[in-house]
Amino acid sequence: MYRQEIIQEVTLFTSQSAAVFYDKLFSSLDFTLPKAATGRCGFPKEAMLCAFLVMKCEGFSQITDLADYLDNNRLIAHYCGFDIMKSLPSYWTYDRFLRQMDNSELKSVMADLVRQLYKLGIVDASFIGLDSTPIMANTKQNNPKSFVKDKFSKEAHPKCDPDCALGVHSASNQHNERRYEFYWGYKSHVLVDCISGLPLYEQTTPANIMDSTVAVDILAAADQTLSLHGCSFLADKGYDAKNIYNTVKSVYGGEAFIPLKKRRTKRDSLPAGNLICDAGLAMHKDGKTTDNGRTRQKFCCPFRQSKRGICPCDHKNWSNGKKNRGCVKYKTVPTDYRLSIDRTCLSFKRTYALRTECERYNSRFKASGQERLWVRNGNSVANLNTLAHISALAVALAAVLSGSHSYRAPKSFRRGA
Repeated sequence: MYRQEIIQEVTLFTSQSAAVFYDKLFSSLDFTLPKAATGRCGFPKEAMLCAFLVMKCEGFSQITDLADYLDNNRLIAHYCGFDIMKSLPSYWTYDRFLRQMDNSELKSVMADLVRQLYKLGIVDASFIGLDSTPIMANTKQNNPKSFVKDKFSKEAHPKCDPDCALGVHSASNQHNERRYEFYWGYKSHVLVDCISGLPLYEQTTPANIMDSTVAVDILAAADQTLSLHGCSFLADKGYDAKNIYNTVKSVYGGEAFIPLKKRRTKRDSLPAGNLICDAGLAMHKDGKTTDNGRTRQKFCCPFRQSKRGICPCDHKNWSNGKKNRGCVKYKTVPTDYRLSIDRTCLSFKRTYALRTECERYNSRFKASGQERLWVRNGNSVANLNTLAHISALAVALAAVLSGSHSYRAPKSFRRGA
């Protein structure tokens, strides 16, 4: 009888810090999902979502770890909303929830958390940064010890995950190193508040989607949750595209802080901007001309008025019998917003330094078990990514409501709970 009473006392099998942490976490959440039970036993969707929040807070990458953890910590399962006197969800119930859950419903929960944190003065859209992080698919091609032939060939698409795609990511942050790695998987594009370090919006795409092609859509979707008017948009050189600059400037009235991406162009000018003639000499500026809505800078031969000079390349216009001799070239003066930004000034460098907050958040995102997933379809991957971002926002909200300043890391808030 005494042993049976000990077994029935669920608080004896859960640490007090974990129990208090999850009690505060789920007490701060207030959301509802469409009434449709999950599984044969009819588990509430809200309880299933809270269970996956436990999975992300604990850093589990596999559903089996979540099922074992809740089975051994019935008090936390009770806080999630399950009836602990009955059987808890099985692996297949969790897997079915991820596959069938509409990602837009999870995004609405994430948007509500962002609005609550904005009202509390935690998040803001003054300085926002956009970045993507690679997510490995659960395929043998991503195993470095695999001996599969042509495992990164487009024709050898993994059969186990038809939604993943072949992508590439840089393995070094140094500009002089061209190190990159191929992988099969997805990308998580996250718009981060560079002051608080919390996510504002996220989108999951296959790995073959370029970052710059989804930036405008992400900004438009994030603006529906939190106004981006007057924002400072920070991103790396992967987002160096004209439409992004123009959208930030004209639509949101903000400023873009994006470094220029080096293009393979022919070297026909000096660092000072002067063009080089066919003989390899620096040409002189000779006024500007405007026609067809464009402004061009005129450059002339350095010996154009010389009576004794000799053209080294014997240009056809050198002996034309006119007063101004030699070749003439034109260079279009850029008028677009992208090339008008002074990237060498101190203001640009200090503002762009805030983008490191995106890298810090990506590290916390991967630490939640999102670097390599063990599901094998696109909808499950998108839902797991959104749940990871929801967990970060939920921990921040619970920490703020509890008077704690550790709203970025669940471990710090958990120790102080």
